[in-house]
Amino acid sequence: MMNRRHFMKHAAGASALAGTSISFTQSLSAQIDTLKKNQKSAILMWMSGGPSTMDIWDLKPNAPTGGAFKPISTTGDMQICEHMPMMAKNMDKVSLVRSMSTREADHERGRYYMHTGFVPNPNVAHPSYGSVVSHQLADKDATLPPFISVGGGSIGPGFLGMSYAPLVVNSNGQVNNIQGLVEQDRLMQRMHMLRAIEGRFINENRGEPAKDHAKILDKTLALMTSEQMKAFRVMEEDPKVLERYGDNNFGRGLCLARRLVEAGVSFIEVNLGGWDMHQNIFPTLETRLPMMDQAMSALIEDLNQRGMMENVVLMWMGEFSRTPRINATAGRDHWARSWTAMVGGGKIQGGRAIGESNEDGTAVVSEPYSSEDLMASVCHAMDISLQTTFTSGNGRPMKIANGGRLIEGLF
Repeated sequence: MMNRRHFMKHAAGASALAGTSISFTQSLSAQIDTLKKNQKSAILMWMSGGPSTMDIWDLKPNAPTGGAFKPISTTGDMQICEHMPMMAKNMDKVSLVRSMSTREADHERGRYYMHTGFVPNPNVAHPSYGSVVSHQLADKDATLPPFISVGGGSIGPGFLGMSYAPLVVNSNGQVNNIQGLVEQDRLMQRMHMLRAIEGRFINENRGEPAKDHAKILDKTLALMTSEQMKAFRVMEEDPKVLERYGDNNFGRGLCLARRLVEAGVSFIEVNLGGWDMHQNIFPTLETRLPMMDQAMSALIEDLNQRGMMENVVLMWMGEFSRTPRINATAGRDHWARSWTAMVGGGKIQGGRAIGESNEDGTAVVSEPYSSEDLMASVCHAMDISLQTTFTSGNGRPMKIANGGRLIEGLF
């Protein structure tokens, strides 16, 4: 398949032969847009706090642990929560892994594990999903950062280096310290001074961090002066499209994610927090689920209508789920033993429910799957080889996705 650099080389030659015709320029622009659209990308919808998946994706209406909600039928081979009617119409395009069984029920440890496939280790900083995917797929000459986190930070690049760290923006696409408030001449003076400082550090052989930081400075300047900054201007989207996603941070964040995918960004993480529901869980979910339902269904429909689902992998997950047992304050506590993640797009087949938990949701009764397995499956769905091996900062080989196995039923 022709990559962008290869395409531009041949397009330039054709331009010399054909002259500066308007029709050629328009054709070139259209081809570049097509190449961007066909680039593999991923969008992670990160549910910070640990959402109760047995109240969303794997209901147990006949069990004492089942909770207040009823299941409804979908376009896929599963039922989901009654407060997700828009997603119910789109479940043929995504699938559920209902036999997730993971090992970390602490927020920070679970966040790290589900982002990297590794448990925290004081001797190694492992790279996150976003850093791994952008390292493997990003165009090294692209102006936009390959990994963007919307509405909150993510786990960093670990031993892959700061070139693959997430750029954090808010749901309106505003980037800290890149607001265009400095006059051009002063900006250039500041960048010249910073380059001189970085150059001195590099010449003193202070290691890779200095070199990485110099690269980031150059990319930051290119981004600040780039036409591609338009991708961040989500409020310039068609008002009807914004209305479909929802007038809230999560809705705008997912609309921004679609814009960034179209601009060639390899990995976008969109954060929705507030799932740590130790009390009054059902009234809270009655408000939160419709908002999530609207935004997620809008993203799937938008990508599908634009012919992008086969090249964009979607993930929905948090650190863990919540206890089947309802506690004394009408909430649910931390639970990693049996829960559900949602995936779709790329090579993943839609409409499937993979795995099974028992009648009250307390245990997985089919083959269990881990963070490593989910990450391996996402990489495979994006044509990233599972034989890929990195070398960590301490010289140890690290297999991609920590050697996770494919969740075969997804494919």
